[in-house]
Amino acid sequence: MLESSSVPLFIVLILLFILLLIVVLIKKNGTAALIWNEIIREKVTNFIMNQSKEQRILNFVLQNAVRGDPRSVVDTIDRYCSQKEWAMNVGNEKGLILDKTVEEASPSVALELGSYCGYSAVRIGRLLKAGARLLTVEFNPQFAAIAKQMIEFAGVQDKVKLLEGPSEEIIPQLKKKYEVDTLDFVFLDHWKDRYTPDTILLQECNLLRKGSVLLADNVIFPGAPEFLNYVRKSPHFQCTNYPSHLEYMEVEDAMEKAVFLG
Repeated sequence: MLESSSVPLFIVLILLFILLLIVVLIKKNGTAALIWNEIIREKVTNFIMNQSKEQRILNFVLQNAVRGDPRSVVDTIDRYCSQKEWAMNVGNEKGLILDKTVEEASPSVALELGSYCGYSAVRIGRLLKAGARLLTVEFNPQFAAIAKQMIEFAGVQDKVKLLEGPSEEIIPQLKKKYEVDTLDFVFLDHWKDRYTPDTILLQECNLLRKGSVLLADNVIFPGAPEFLNYVRKSPHFQCTNYPSHLEYMEVEDAMEKAVFLG
């Protein structure tokens, strides 16, 4: 009897250990975390709720944040993504690096590549001085629709304009269509394989001036090695690395600041 009763207990302990191992792996390993959050968990939840994760984030903000208060909107998104569902916002930890860089650059004209749900657009928009503007570019039409609502709810729509389409098509249009002379600040947070070609495109289109600041997210995870190699070896950029963690996780990540020297 003792042996037969100990077998189920042993199996339970093994299963609990495996479950604990999975939880630790998801928290510490970026690849495992993305597979779990972006593929398995998100797809299942979307199917059950018949709604996208991004729409759930927006609904949570509409129900819990203060309209017209960008700080409240940012904090509410952070709360949702740290407690309920992970999402690829810059997040609260790296958000402080973003805040400091924007405040130091004090841009009159800023560009964001990769709006997603509008988190960083709101975060940047709330820090812009009077008369300054942010152009935020989003390729995915569903994300763009969510971001537009988020920006308007936060009350920063007078400073933030959302441009829908591929970055490689919009960047060459910035001077004539959107009356941009040069950019004071650029936040790169879109497809990592677009970091380098879009940086080169910004240079070719004469959109960078001496002192223009580029800040790139996720340069360690998922990683942007080609971009790091390009800006660090280029005589046209002075680089600073800011070690941090992947948004809402303990996975190592970093942001790279590249100041254009002309």
